[in-house]
Amino acid sequence: MACIVFVVAEVTVRAYWIAGGRWGYTACDRTDLVDPTGGCGANQVETLPFWAGWGAVGIGAALAVLVVCAVRFPGPYPVAGSWAAAALLLVLAFPLHLLFEIPAALAGRPSDWRDLGARLALATGGLLFAGLADACAPQRAAREAEYQPVPRWTRRWAYVAVALPVVGWAVPHGLWVLGVPFGIPQRQLDDIHRNLSTWTGLAITLVPPLAGLLVLGLVQRWGQQFPRWVPGLRGQPVPRLLAVIPAGVVSLALVTYGALSVSVFVRQLLAGDTHRPDVWEGWAVAATLLVFLGWGVSLGVTTTGYALTTGRRNRPPACRPEPPIRPDHGRSRDDVGLRGSEQS
Repeated sequence: MACIVFVVAEVTVRAYWIAGGRWGYTACDRTDLVDPTGGCGANQVETLPFWAGWGAVGIGAALAVLVVCAVRFPGPYPVAGSWAAAALLLVLAFPLHLLFEIPAALAGRPSDWRDLGARLALATGGLLFAGLADACAPQRAAREAEYQPVPRWTRRWAYVAVALPVVGWAVPHGLWVLGVPFGIPQRQLDDIHRNLSTWTGLAITLVPPLAGLLVLGLVQRWGQQFPRWVPGLRGQPVPRLLAVIPAGVVSLALVTYGALSVSVFVRQLLAGDTHRPDVWEGWAVAATLLVFLGWGVSLGVTTTGYALTTGRRNRPPACRPEPPIRPDHGRSRDDVGLRGSEQS
């Protein structure tokens, strides 16, 4: 029902835009935003882009059909389609951008509530379809709630996912905060020091590697069982989706951001907008784009290994409720009549 509500709401908004309304629609360039509440000239848009209008309506209709198939005919294909829909919505939401846009808006920098609302709605829809895929998946054999060791390849990829933000992000940014021009032009380093405070630079430097340490939970015992020092949950199994969905969302965001950034960089290089001497001078800045891409891939592989290892714990399928048991189920009408005559 939640997925249906999401689809109906999105289709209704798109139909309103097609009819000429512009509430909730943005044509913003977020790099040069003057009026955050004005929609950035959305009211002057006469021709709605295809993917914002009829294209989105068509995708919504396909998602509605997918929900019906997943509920009425649960099986591997509707489940795979639900996971694909979740991945598509999360990629379109671009949640990594929200991690920067929301704090900037709370800090008072100009932002666009229409863009934020649209991205949050798409991210919510992605999580809903991920939950639908998990609920309607065929039930596997029951597994013990105890710790299941992950394969060696999963552990290796986890170490890569932990090391990349430290070596490829924290080290160069830490040197830049200290004023060391490590793989960056001096003029760009001066701009960083003018626009960022020391505390902001430290936060940007330390938060990604500290968050990356959570990846170790996918290959350690505390990622499958709550530690004994956690009140009320000590020794209890960690819900599988509690680890898989956040890690999967971050992985998709990192891969999407890295792939788009690398493609834009290559296009600018081929078009001559970016010169090779500048790239060599700022090689550490360019290498950061590859760090995002590698970090996302390694996190995605680690998450896949965790999901395959933990499997599905024994519980009844959520998409096909059991039929109610009648009091006279399994007995013939003659047996019921005979029991009544004996009591009389």
